[in-house]
Amino acid sequence: MPKFISIALGSLFAASVLFSQAAGAATPAAAASAPAASASACEAKAVSKDGKPLAGAAKAASIKKCEADAVTASGCAAKAVDKNGKALGGAAKNSFMKKCVADFQAAK
Repeated sequence: MPKFISIALGSLFAASVLFSQAAGAATPAAAASAPAASASACEAKAVSKDGKPLAGAAKAASIKKCEADAVTASGCAAKAVDKNGKALGGAAKNSFMKKCVADFQAAK
């Protein structure tokens, strides 16, 4: 029985290594579909206070704002590192993100 468990764990480890390499090779394709994914996520968030889906100009404005916020947040998140190259966390990250987003919106 212990031999079977060790073989099962070894095969799972080998499979995870293979899948992680395959996922790394597919990253450019996934990056190309990222805007489509964010658009559908923003479309799902376009609901009124009552929980009903928005329509028309309100829906378009909501989706446009959501996509702009997603681009801003992703750009700021990439820059949220300290002087040693480590990712910021907690209050330091929140403060940096707030300032970065405000600077980005002021530059528009």
